[in-house]
Amino acid sequence: MHAPFVLSAAVAIAVTGTLNWTPAASAQPSDPTHTPSAAPAATPAPDAGSVEITTKDTAGDALPGSAFLLLDSDGEEAGRGRTDAQGKLTFADLASGVYRLKETASGSPLHEVIADQDVIVTPAATTRLTVIDPFKAAKVLLQAKDDKTGKLLPGATVNIGTGTSTLLTLTTGAKGTASGELPVTSRKTQFWVKEIKAPAGYDLYQPSKTFTAAPGAPVTVTVTNATTATDPKPDPSDKPTHAPSAPGKPSSDTGRATPSPPGTGTPDANSSSTAAVTPAGDSTPNAPTGSLAHTGADATPWLIGGAGALITAGGGALFAARRRRADNSTDAGSTTS
Repeated sequence: MHAPFVLSAAVAIAVTGTLNWTPAASAQPSDPTHTPSAAPAATPAPDAGSVEITTKDTAGDALPGSAFLLLDSDGEEAGRGRTDAQGKLTFADLASGVYRLKETASGSPLHEVIADQDVIVTPAATTRLTVIDPFKAAKVLLQAKDDKTGKLLPGATVNIGTGTSTLLTLTTGAKGTASGELPVTSRKTQFWVKEIKAPAGYDLYQPSKTFTAAPGAPVTVTVTNATTATDPKPDPSDKPTHAPSAPGKPSSDTGRATPSPPGTGTPDANSSSTAAVTPAGDSTPNAPTGSLAHTGADATPWLIGGAGALITAGGGALFAARRRRADNSTDAGSTTS
């Protein structure tokens, strides 16, 4: 009776011992080859490349805060970011190939963004790019004015430039103004303006003036023109004030003389025709009898003087003829007696 009981107890103890051992066995160090471990850290592919961007302005200053987007050949985003305080940004772990780089913001109110460009990434190499963001253009307003009245004048053409280069040509329209955009290369850029064509009826503005323009800022340039001087028209009331000289008196005209008094140049009384007398010192040839020597207002004093001389000469000839007849009559009377 006792033997079976002892056997059962031994079996129970054996089972119990087995159950108690199992947990103790689980606490023993496990085989390292079967113990799960953490996933290894990702390592760049051996053929991965990168793109390093440095952003500056045209003056050479770094531009922090410039935003860029990188797209792969399928148009999918491969990276995005902004430049740091040194104007640098790096896109790493890029598969080799051609990418599209887009600048979405310059990070400065004074600068423009560049156009999109392609970037080639090569295995295990860094592609370095320097991006130059240009300054925003200055907005120029040109005015041409009358220097006396301030009236705006159309038709004025000017060149605007810097150094020896002409950057912009403007012509004022019907309202006397013109506008355009002037490229600038610094935060304060000096320019010159030169007028090459004046408005109708005005003289060319000769001086070459200078002005300063800032990126993206408006600036007004003004040229002034003076009216073209014209020759004054003769005054109708401006007439000669000297009167014709009397016969025998000197004339006020230089190089001319009035006819000589009676007895000088008087034709012979027996002549059958009377000729015009040429005034002394005058080189004008004698005119034919019965015609005028000159026409025009300047010949009037000579005609008057010549007429007076002819009248005097005719009176002298008549007096001489009567005297001759009286002498002949006296001689005849003496002979008869």
